[in-house]
Amino acid sequence: MSDFFNDGWSIFIAVATLASLAACLVLLFIASRRRPMATDNSTGHVFDEDLTELNNPLPMWWVVLFVLTVVFAFAYVYAFPGLGSAPGPLAWTSRGELAADQAKATAEMAKIYAAYTSLPAEALSRDERAMAIGQRLFINNCATCHGSDARGSKGFPDLTDNDWLHGGSPEKIEESITLGRTGVMPPMAAAVGTAEDVHNLANYVLSLSGSAFDSIAAHSGKQKFVVCAACHGADGKGNQAIGAPNLTDKVWLHGWGEAAITAMINNGKTNVMPAQGGRLAPEQIHLLAAYVWSLSQTRQTAAK
Repeated sequence: MSDFFNDGWSIFIAVATLASLAACLVLLFIASRRRPMATDNSTGHVFDEDLTELNNPLPMWWVVLFVLTVVFAFAYVYAFPGLGSAPGPLAWTSRGELAADQAKATAEMAKIYAAYTSLPAEALSRDERAMAIGQRLFINNCATCHGSDARGSKGFPDLTDNDWLHGGSPEKIEESITLGRTGVMPPMAAAVGTAEDVHNLANYVLSLSGSAFDSIAAHSGKQKFVVCAACHGADGKGNQAIGAPNLTDKVWLHGWGEAAITAMINNGKTNVMPAQGGRLAPEQIHLLAAYVWSLSQTRQTAAK
């Protein structure tokens, strides 16, 4: 009801509701005063030769029940917000009920998470029950973007490797989940120069990771890398403080190859990791962060 544009709609709803309920009583009164249309108390309608429609009075039990129903409806729309935007004496709202349910659920969940709140990620990663809860939190809140196996896809980071844009410690992961992240790569074509300069720079970037590249173009593009060094560092190893990717490994979040790098230089890119602090309780985020951290630890251990 709070979404009405002005009070006119609220008044319209209130009047229509009350008029409809009153009309029910008027209709009952009119029906109760009807008289038989024929001497035999019939309406004069006959079906299948011998089925006669009678005009008997309404049963008293039905009349009483009908009246009680209408009276209950009047009381209901008065007590609850059924008359436009009027809150009613109970001041009930769906938002208030949702908040109460959420508070109750949070209190119940707090009992479950209490045993894990003070434990570090290393200890939680060895607790099967804690990791089962963390996995369920991940599937419900993170898998849409990062995949159920947490290996991500183009534009969505793989959480099972050791390549972290903002740091892979449990504390940094918890910070990313709570506050979210916004990664911005501005279009750099104008700063780089001509299309040939962009081509040369793309090949130099490829050379940093040991990928196949045009050595002549890469040699010419090295001097252009100065416009990238402010974020990615002079050595191209990135900067976790601002989320600048490491260009010397073979992890390509938005696609590999000269065409992908050229498109990134020309068009830039903005990636958003939405903040979950408003959706998840701190206890849940702590357990979820420990689970995400454990994924990369498991993969590193398996690789040894």
